[in-house]
Formats: sequence, structure tokens, C-alpha cells
Amino acid sequence: MGCGNVFFTLIITLAVALITYNILISANASLKQELPGPSGFSIIDPVIQMPVEKFRKFGSSAERRLFHTAVTASDSVYNTWQCRVMYYWFKKHKNGPDSEMGGFTRILHSGKPDKYMDEIPTFIAQPLPAGMDQGYIVLNRPWAFVQWLQKADIKEDYILMAEPDHIIVKPIPNLSKDGLGAAFPFFYIEPKKYGSVLRKFFPEEKGPITNIDPIGNSPVIVGKGSLKKIAPTWMNVSLAMKKDPETDKAFGWVLEMYAYAVSSALHGVGNILYKDFMIQPPWDTEIGNKFIIHYTYGCDYDLKGRLTYGKIGEWRFDKRSFDTEPPPRDLPLPPPGVPESVVTLVKMVNEATSSIPNWGS
Repeated sequence: MGCGNVFFTLIITLAVALITYNILISANASLKQELPGPSGFSIIDPVIQMPVEKFRKFGSSAERRLFHTAVTASDSVYNTWQCRVMYYWFKKHKNGPDSEMGGFTRILHSGKPDKYMDEIPTFIAQPLPAGMDQGYIVLNRPWAFVQWLQKADIKEDYILMAEPDHIIVKPIPNLSKDGLGAAFPFFYIEPKKYGSVLRKFFPEEKGPITNIDPIGNSPVIVGKGSLKKIAPTWMNVSLAMKKDPETDKAFGWVLEMYAYAVSSALHGVGNILYKDFMIQPPWDTEIGNKFIIHYTYGCDYDLKGRLTYGKIGEWRFDKRSFDTEPPPRDLPLPPPGVPESVVTLVKMVNEATSSIPNWGS
């Protein structure tokens, strides 16, 4: 054993001890202790729509409020091909009109490099210690962000938290404003419905439950300074929620999304709820003025272009069909009558796969 191995073992041991301590604090103290961040903040009710104004035209780079796009991922085939497609479209739109897109980082929480380090800018984060995620791998996301924010040299003052299954449709300006983040509102994030559960983590002295926005952590554009305060709390709240049986049962696979929403509210960071941030086919049928396609749902249609959701269609595109190998080049396009959003999604996947070198390797 060399000195390097001993040092690495010591670092891992200290990290595990620190995480364990934070879990105990988060779970047992009901988060009523004073959290770091601005004191005496005033809660701002979230803005439901963007203020009615055109995005400003940039006269110089000094006027631009650049944001850094960060995507957390594992080293699975499933996550990797999505990241490659996502980064292809990021590069296509980065320098487009009204873009305030800065750098890009894939935060790889596998703990070791993979063969795509030269293709995609990547930060290596350590996964949670074995067993701590309790089979819910998404808990690695906040822990990965904590490490990245602590160690990486991030030039931009804002962060866009995105996901591998996001495709950028057009250049994205900085949608945040006046100290507020910009976030997509999810219909299935319902703080008022789960008020009694959320009070375990959002005490009454922090204000009404309505201060918790119906958001996840992605897509969100937020100030880097704000995210540095939110991220450790997000990690601890996520772990504490997972440890609590009632909360775990109530929130299921969206638990980590609720944890981010609670943590943002605990630090007094309100959000502009921007419905045009992204679409989710097949439910959203038109691109319109949206910036991102989120292909989280399967798209199933018969040959007459009719949606057969819940039943495998004669034509289908579902990312889960490609969990062990990436999709082939030149996927068949949908039949006539399928909505624009689905057609555009498949065309964009096809363009990326045909343009990325060594696709499928």
C-alpha cells in the first residue's frame, strides 16, 4: 500500500463520517436548526409566467448573464447515450441568437472516468457509500452537485441543472431574474396536498407550505451562490426523506424533486415558474416557444397516428427500449398524424446519432 492509497482511504472514511453525521442531523432535528444563508429574507410568491418583455439583444459579452449547464449521470449505457445526444444539441445552440449558454459539465457520479471524457466535458464525483441510496440511485444527484460545487472552477455566475434526457431545441437565454430562479412547474409536485408530510422538513416558522414551489431540481436556472447554499441542504433533506417511511411512501420516485423544492424554499430562493421551459411528449404536442424536449415518457402510436399510451404501439419511441445498448442510427420516423413534438424528437435523435463519431461503440 502506497501513501496515495492510504490518503485516499482516509478521505473516503472522513467523507462517509461526514455524510452520516449530516443524515443524523437532518433526520432527527426536523431541520429546525438555523440553516446557512441570508437571514431575515422575505418570501416572494413565485411568478407564474415570465414578465411580458422581449429578451434583450446583446451588444457585448459583458451584458450577458452566462449560465453553466450541468448534467448528472451514471456510467450506464442508458445514461451515456442520452448525454452524448444532449451535448450534441447543446453545442449546436450554444452560440445562437439570444443564447446565454456558457460552459457544460457532465457530473459523472460513478467515481471513475469512462471512455467519453474527451467527447464530453466531465467532472468525476464519488457515489454515495454502498447502501446509502437504499436502491434509489437518484440520491446520488444532490451529493454529486455538492462535490462539483465545492471542487470545480465554475466561471459562470448561474447554473442550469439539466438531465441526460433533455434535448435543447433552441438557444436558451438566462430566464432567471431579480434573485429568483427559473424553473419548470411539474403538475405532479403538489406541496399543498402533502402539507403534513412536508412540515417534517419545512417548519412553520419558515412560512406557509405554498412557499414551496411545485418544481424539481431540473430544469432550473439559479444563481451559483444560491445553489452553493441549497445543495448541501438538498442532499440532507433527500436522505432524511428517504429514511422516513411515511415520506418515502408519499413521494416515491419524485422524492428527490420534493427535497430540492423544500431546500430552495428553506433558503428563501423563490422561482419563476416558467411553463415554456420545456415540453414532455407525447402529452405536449407542439414545440412552440419551448427550449427543451424532455423525453421521459414513452411515445406509442398505431399506424394511423393515434396515441396508444399504456399499450405498446405499432410505432414507438421509448428511451427505456435502449437501456443496454444505444439506439441505432436512422430510427424510423413516426407515421402520418403523429404530433410535431414527437416527430421533432425522433429527427433530433437521428441527427445527433448520425453526426456523433463512433456512435454505438
